[in-house]
Amino acid sequence: MRRAVATWLDERCGWRTLKRVLLDRKIPKGVGWLYTLGSISLFCFLLQVVTGILLAMNYAATPDQAYLSVKYVTEEIPMGAFLRGLHKWGASAMVVFATLHMLRVYFMGAFKYPREMTWIVGLAIWLLILGLGFTGYLLPWDQKGYWATVVGTKIAEQAPFLGEEIATLLRGGAQVGAVTLTRFYAIHLLLLPACLVIGLLVHLFLVIWHGISGPPDRERR
Repeated sequence: MRRAVATWLDERCGWRTLKRVLLDRKIPKGVGWLYTLGSISLFCFLLQVVTGILLAMNYAATPDQAYLSVKYVTEEIPMGAFLRGLHKWGASAMVVFATLHMLRVYFMGAFKYPREMTWIVGLAIWLLILGLGFTGYLLPWDQKGYWATVVGTKIAEQAPFLGEEIATLLRGGAQVGAVTLTRFYAIHLLLLPACLVIGLLVHLFLVIWHGISGPPDRERR
């Protein structure tokens, strides 16, 4: 019965072919735990998606309600503090593991031919992750988030040519205020995750297409 169901699904969905392409791949000799940093980063992102959706159900992106809604989640909702902690520390873990993954790829030379495009897409993903951390820091609307955003937008102003325009676009005006909170919420919840999902799909496709790069061969040096 089980085999018949599996065959029925395979004929209509091709899941066995997908399994063979995605999972049944040869692993180069010498691959160890350092090669799991990308997978850990992906897990952290999925954790952020789940916890972020749950937090967004109880969040109000207005200056008079943002802090109170976060306080409500932390103090009133069952396991709300645990949920917020998972999202907060998961964000930090995602930045750390993604950075370590980039360093591992760089120092092991895994960005070289034919994987240059994989490296470029991975770098774009890393920048998007930093953007998620920056935009999410303001959402609790506390003193740390507010002044960190003020400093961050001031730094953006120093960029050549379009610095002031970029800062004004982020703030929604001359100062950090209600429009800034709304924009950061939209960017954090909609724009950056959508771009990150597209980037991850392209990145994973390239990893599967080219295969996992093995450790550097010291005997050839």
